[in-house]
Amino acid sequence: MREHDVLSADGTRVRGWHTDSTGPVVLLCPGLGTIPEAWPALLLPDSGVRVLSWYHRGTMGSDRPADESRITLADHVADALAVLDAAGVRRCVVMGWSMGVMVATELAQRYPDRVSGLMLAAGVPGDMFGALLGVAGVPRPLGRALGLLAAHAVKGLGPLVDAVLHRVPVNRATATLLQHTGFMLPGGAEADEVAEAVRRFLGHDSRWYVTLALALADVPERDLTGIGVPVTVLAGKYDVVADPRRALESVAGLPHARTRVVPTSHFMPLEAPEVIVAELGMLVRRVAAVERARADADPAALTPGSRPPA
Repeated sequence: MREHDVLSADGTRVRGWHTDSTGPVVLLCPGLGTIPEAWPALLLPDSGVRVLSWYHRGTMGSDRPADESRITLADHVADALAVLDAAGVRRCVVMGWSMGVMVATELAQRYPDRVSGLMLAAGVPGDMFGALLGVAGVPRPLGRALGLLAAHAVKGLGPLVDAVLHRVPVNRATATLLQHTGFMLPGGAEADEVAEAVRRFLGHDSRWYVTLALALADVPERDLTGIGVPVTVLAGKYDVVADPRRALESVAGLPHARTRVVPTSHFMPLEAPEVIVAELGMLVRRVAAVERARADADPAALTPGSRPPA
């Protein structure tokens, strides 16, 4: 995995990263503040795909925008486009995890010519806070209210929170403890991999982290009807962050969408890496078949007044 810098549309310097594996390009829209180590299977040389991704504004080497209000969903989409353009990639499969599902689906709806397929893992395309605790039976308005309350509390207590988190030793013991908090599954991932993924995450400026999250709080639930590329949705059966029912409902109007409930928490990339790789490979093959069919379509065979396939 190697890192590089790109300039987004508003001039913000964004730190991107990519793998050197051979295979079709996949753009990964990351979960908020997450790092490549959260996707161990995609970093392997035999992953079958070449991954492009980036770190969110103000995190992990990416600059904060000069105008700190430029952290809207549209700005994250602009960063995704900047990563694609810098790599010379016109069109590819796009994958989103957690908050990245919102970015991936927005990219597909705004710029359908850039997206050949979608994989949406452990996330919802809108009303992010409303998806909290749904798997535990908490009503959406209450889950949303609790999530917003917690985010505002962390923002107000940012320096104190950082003073604690930045001093937490990250090792197998703390990783195992994290796996027993309810946010992850006990034994669902290797403790060493969890520790590696958490180590850099705990270095975030917590106030800025929740500022990024709160900037997306008012993005409404999205209707994905009209997305015409192959779609795969992976929902975590025990995900307390992104209600799996909401994730599946989001593509109910897409007859070409493949859905799968995986026995994981929100941290599916760590707990079921083999599922991620298998489903991504399947999606890439579906996309290739669709792209071939579109390329082979004979415009002369169309009836008068009809249009070529989109």
